[in-house]
Amino acid sequence: MKQGTLKYPHVAWLTAGIVVVIILDLWTKAIATDLLTYARPVKVLPILDWTLLHNTGAAFSFLADQGGWQRWFFTIVSSVVSLGFYIWMTKLTPKEWIVRFALLFIIGGALGNLIDRIRFGYVVDFIHFHWDEHYFPAFNVADMAICFGAGLIILDMIVNRKNND
Repeated sequence: MKQGTLKYPHVAWLTAGIVVVIILDLWTKAIATDLLTYARPVKVLPILDWTLLHNTGAAFSFLADQGGWQRWFFTIVSSVVSLGFYIWMTKLTPKEWIVRFALLFIIGGALGNLIDRIRFGYVVDFIHFHWDEHYFPAFNVADMAICFGAGLIILDMIVNRKNND
């Protein structure tokens, strides 16, 4: 190995990808916070509103009404899981590129929401889909990254199952 070269250059690229996801998430949340009034929907499409909301719980406001202990619980869980996923991501082989890419999005999304939770005590949500009067819980770019990453892991499981049969 030449001096000055990285032993695992993919780790640097994956880490940079995580940082890009975090920046995009925090940037869109800052725009939403600056331009929207709390809980006042702005219609974008017939099925989409921008609605600034604060989620003190987890996904779908799970445990949001618990009085505050959940902030630190979710902070610890998110930190430990993100670190575990990062270590896992760095140990994957180049053949496992789908999982590495998936973990990039999951970690970036988790850390974006973690930063909100530490700074504010809640996660900023602003993307709000609905059908007539039926509303899907509001979410943000970090949540989309986590879901995309989870979808990639499912895709990898399907692809690898076919390859192993």
